[in-house]
Amino acid sequence: MFEVLSLGGSLVCPEKIDLKFLFEFKKFILKWLKKGKKFIIFVGGGNLAREYQKAARDLGVLDNNHLDWLGIFTTWLNASLLRVHFGNLAYKDVLTNPNAKIKTKKKIIIFGGWRPGWSTDFDAVLLAKNIKAKRVINLSNIDFVFDKDPSKFKDAKPLKKLTFDQLLEITGEEWSPGKNLPFDPRATKLAKKSGLKIVILNGSNFKNLNNFFEGKKFQGTVIE
Repeated sequence: MFEVLSLGGSLVCPEKIDLKFLFEFKKFILKWLKKGKKFIIFVGGGNLAREYQKAARDLGVLDNNHLDWLGIFTTWLNASLLRVHFGNLAYKDVLTNPNAKIKTKKKIIIFGGWRPGWSTDFDAVLLAKNIKAKRVINLSNIDFVFDKDPSKFKDAKPLKKLTFDQLLEITGEEWSPGKNLPFDPRATKLAKKSGLKIVILNGSNFKNLNNFFEGKKFQGTVIE
């Protein structure tokens, strides 16, 4: 069974392309391939998407469909970089449709975004549902989900376990292009309906990621 990862674009390109992260991420994935894991990786647009969407808004573009497509294009760019980084180890193309049946012996499959109104979080949950996976692992630049925005509130508390409804109370139930949330609310609702577990981890803390996959104590937020 594949592990389904939703990789935040801001890990790939926080302000500029993070080569150190990309080398370490590849090393981590290859280690777990040798241990028998297989990975489907959805790559987000992150800060790059938000920069393009902000520029479009500043230029007077208000149509969410156009803003979403700008975000989708940045996911393709980030995903394409990751795919060529893995070379022949990964499936030959960046895929987009989480409903498509995939026939390949490759153990790494990389996705970008698919359609307006759908985040890569939502795409990852939909594919996990389709292949009957048990969980989606969200890799971002935070260690936990907090009860409120830690960049604005010094007393924000990390939360190790949440129900889906509790997460929605924190994020709200609406999603819009470029919105910066721990997890897409629409994806949260689909995961709840599908009986999936969501695990949110800091994607750049590789020691912690190894602890998680080894079944050891780890830092992160589990939503179920």
